[in-house]
Amino acid sequence: MSRCAQAAAVAATVPGAGVGNVGLRPPMVPRQASFFPPPVPNPFVQQTQIGSARRVQIFLLGIILLPIRVLLVALILLLAWPFAAISTVCCPEKLTHPVTGWRRKITQRALKFLGRAMFFSMGFIVAVKGKIASPLEAPVFVAAPHSTFFDGIACVVAGLPSIVSRNENAQVPLIGRLLRAVQPVLVSRVDPDSRKNTINEILKRTTSGGEWPQILVFPEGTCTNRSCLITFKPGAFIPGVPVQPILLRYPNNLDTVTWTWQGYTFIQLCMLTFCQLFTKVEVEFMPVQVPNDEEKNDPVLFANKVRNLMAEALGIPVTDHTYEDCRLMISAGQLTLPMEAGLVEFTKISRKLKLDWDGVRKHLDEYASIASSSKGGRIGIEEFAKYLKLPVSDVLRQLFALFDRNHDGSIDFREYVIGLAVLCNPSNTEEIIQVAFKLFDVDEDGYITEEEFSTILQASLGVPDLDVSGLFKEIAQGDSISYEEFKSFALKHPEYAKIFTTYLDLQTCHVFSLPKEVRTTPSTASNKVGPEKHEESTSDKKDD
Repeated sequence: MSRCAQAAAVAATVPGAGVGNVGLRPPMVPRQASFFPPPVPNPFVQQTQIGSARRVQIFLLGIILLPIRVLLVALILLLAWPFAAISTVCCPEKLTHPVTGWRRKITQRALKFLGRAMFFSMGFIVAVKGKIASPLEAPVFVAAPHSTFFDGIACVVAGLPSIVSRNENAQVPLIGRLLRAVQPVLVSRVDPDSRKNTINEILKRTTSGGEWPQILVFPEGTCTNRSCLITFKPGAFIPGVPVQPILLRYPNNLDTVTWTWQGYTFIQLCMLTFCQLFTKVEVEFMPVQVPNDEEKNDPVLFANKVRNLMAEALGIPVTDHTYEDCRLMISAGQLTLPMEAGLVEFTKISRKLKLDWDGVRKHLDEYASIASSSKGGRIGIEEFAKYLKLPVSDVLRQLFALFDRNHDGSIDFREYVIGLAVLCNPSNTEEIIQVAFKLFDVDEDGYITEEEFSTILQASLGVPDLDVSGLFKEIAQGDSISYEEFKSFALKHPEYAKIFTTYLDLQTCHVFSLPKEVRTTPSTASNKVGPEKHEESTSDKKDD
């Protein structure tokens, strides 16, 4: 920044370096391969196509199978309730000690048998591969991909380990009692200390030496269409104990089980599945994964290693999508954007660009205001220019190209967020805003007139007859722009940061392309465009 500010000061006094010189352009910002689009467009949508012949088959089978299976499931749940009640009688909702003795032995055996019977009555044919690890070998199971409520079959096959569940689920009649029978780790959404308490509870149980049951976790935290493995949450890996991965596959010609954010509802999936002659599911227990010292200290590293091993075994890619992407997807739909617009791989972007949920959600609102008239929710350069209230010019095309990371002539929301964070926000510091303001304030009276504003933007954009009255009125509250107004607008609209400083970059490029003796001649000139703390002589500046 110091070099740019001082170079701009020199440029203001060098003959021929006036506002009309736009032949030189600042260098392009390099792209980062880590921000390229994910290999899977949308893991949260399932569109099962059912042909006419299949619909007739489902209808005919459903007439017989659906009522029978519904009655069988209801009967098994009623039979399971007394065993669950015996297991949890006189026990608090949040257990402080494990259930032991005869209650644990009898109820666990009965509930495992009834659990298998229930899934069999639904028409599931279960194939189990691999060896189930003992509590001492692996205190934690991690199951993926998580794609449906039917994934509970992994819990039954694994011997009814404890699961992590919302506290509200334990309040549901009948189902809540059955849930409490597996000694779950209950999470409260209204308790601000819930995350810390949950981690502490998992730590206590996994380091109990087999006193507590094993814990089964779905580390993705939300359902996908099994086309990839999304980001694993680190909760199951924080204790630093061995884990056993469990792979779930549903090798059926017709997918009636996938329950995603876009697709069939709970009731529809139950009816479709109950109307099938049978539904195949494979549950594979992989070898136990023991963390090394580095992975014990870094649960994210351990989680990524296990995810990569599971993805390789499944033959599918990994992405950095998370539950927050689902929230953004829903928000995009509420803003009349395509729901896919919100899928930005939140984990990767938030980690690399230091963004939080509120910041990304705010960017989505801004993006929606630009893309409101754009079909398909993508922004072309015309919409981009209209939003900025500027004409399409070479500089604007350069700026647009920096957002357009896949070179297809349009910007999606993911590219917009990355562009703002990588290109604009770092340039929008207090110091650069001061430099930009003084650049516009030609007569140094502390205010920018429309004529001053127009002159600099004409030079920056290379458009001599540019009309900036609309943009000027948006910034100014009166006939001129004060520094506070300019700063407020620049901070709220980081898209303009690159445009406001383009003139400064142009002059910098011009100065450092001149012979050295020309550069150093006006060393006593005042720094007209730099902030006060950069008024030192430019003759002492070293080339770097």
